[in-house]
Amino acid sequence: MAEHRLRIDPAGTPRATIVIVPPLFEEANRTRRTLVLAMRALVANGFAALLPDLPGQNESLVPLVEVDLDRWQDALAEVIAGNDGPAIIASVRGGTLIDHKAKAAAWWRLAPVGGASLLRTLMRARVSADREAGVRSSLEDLQAAARSEALLLAGNALSPAMIAGLGTAEAQPVAPLRSIGIGADGIAGTPLWLRAEPGEDAAMARAIAADIAAWSKSCGIS
Repeated sequence: MAEHRLRIDPAGTPRATIVIVPPLFEEANRTRRTLVLAMRALVANGFAALLPDLPGQNESLVPLVEVDLDRWQDALAEVIAGNDGPAIIASVRGGTLIDHKAKAAAWWRLAPVGGASLLRTLMRARVSADREAGVRSSLEDLQAAARSEALLLAGNALSPAMIAGLGTAEAQPVAPLRSIGIGADGIAGTPLWLRAEPGEDAAMARAIAADIAAWSKSCGIS
């Protein structure tokens, strides 16, 4: 089943295709506008930019509850395999957990995070929501339930396989790789994934695009 792909191409032959792998779950919504701005900045610099939906994401007809990290990793690898010319994978936050199976020319990672950290955040949000609704729950209760049933976490129906995978997932070694954070020693900007609502940071988008372009050149991709 083909999933939607947002692709923006330059006027001429692209220097390479930058495949954007956004954060996972609700963090994807909070960062999408800035990542699309970064895509447009990359296109202005001669790159093609691609933001693919994976099964269970956005307009996908596949229910999220049927998906786990392995399926996302395989789906992304398939996207890269179908690309003409060199591809650089640019992953953000939890997107770095699913980018290693793909055969890319280079990788660029922004603010990598472990799956266990993402899972704790999702479960704490569920406990908080339950409390507001007058329902008693705890992290321990949710962890026990997740072994045998799907959980609704921050609006995401996650299967036992997805939850188990997140609990142990870490970004895997790839090469060549540039890994960079947010702040004075990294990309100037704010951690958009922490905001309560989606937003955008045009300056951060330009900084992301410039850093990816510089990394591409250092890898001999131009």
